[in-house]
Amino acid sequence: MFVGLDLHKNYLQAAVVDDEGRLLKQQRIPNTEEDIETFSTHLNNNSEIVIESSSTWYHAYELLTKHHHVILSNPVKTKAIASAKVKTDKVDAVTLAQLLRGGYIPECYIPPRRIMDLREIVRYRASLVRMRVDAKNKIHAILLMRGIRIEPKPFTKDFVEELRKIGDYRIDGYLAVIASLNEQINSVSRKIKQEATEDENTKLLTTIPGVGYYSALLITGEIGDVNRFPDSHHLCSYAGLTPSTHSSGGVTYHGAITRTGSKYLRWILTECTKAYIRTEKESDLAEFYRRLAKKRGASKASVASASKLLRIVYWVLKEKRPYHG
Repeated sequence: MFVGLDLHKNYLQAAVVDDEGRLLKQQRIPNTEEDIETFSTHLNNNSEIVIESSSTWYHAYELLTKHHHVILSNPVKTKAIASAKVKTDKVDAVTLAQLLRGGYIPECYIPPRRIMDLREIVRYRASLVRMRVDAKNKIHAILLMRGIRIEPKPFTKDFVEELRKIGDYRIDGYLAVIASLNEQINSVSRKIKQEATEDENTKLLTTIPGVGYYSALLITGEIGDVNRFPDSHHLCSYAGLTPSTHSSGGVTYHGAITRTGSKYLRWILTECTKAYIRTEKESDLAEFYRRLAKKRGASKASVASASKLLRIVYWVLKEKRPYHG
């Protein structure tokens, strides 16, 4: 049997079809551990299940994989659902089941639990940093609105002291938020450093100039098993750092990067590239960046250089050896 599951926050819509494509059953299941396990135990042991990647997929996946083979579908590439004119939970579940039966499910990579944990810790730190930046920007907006200029460099000790002298309750509130976020960021940063020193791939990546503990752990978590990529070009494509291609009538046009795949990997590679170029000014990568920046601008040069750095990352992980410039 083939089972399609359309996941939602409070329930799962299930459709079960046989080998001939006949619809055997449709059922709405409450999204609770007990109900999901009950549904799972009533299926044949050789049943295959497909679920779409979403914010609620992992819990259901863990429960269902105890008894069945479960495939995670890429919703962006499941065109039969994404482009359907009639979209209901029942229709989506049946479509998933039929695509699974025909072998047309675009499958997502599911990393092991440890890699999932690494992803969560670095993404958690990134979210805290974004919140801190937002609070700082709100303070700058208040200063601008009130026409107040402060000479010391933003958010140094002297700058914060000048902020407190203003006596604005909003600024004082945001400073308290920033102080709390600093504590949380420092705490999780210590945990990240500990994880990084215990992970072999992460230690290898820190040998690359511009790649610190946090960056290395983020890269490790986003890539997972590097051997799933047949070459460095496929890894760059996964990060959305390859140019889009349009070909028609014998004419091929290369446009902007695709920006598909892991946005976290794309972001951190861009940041690491900036650090690499600052520290390794005489390197081939720095020379490539400067040459391309003169022709195409700094933004495009930065993206192209990030793609080159990711290829270095690929071979460091693939060959399990430290970086040698």
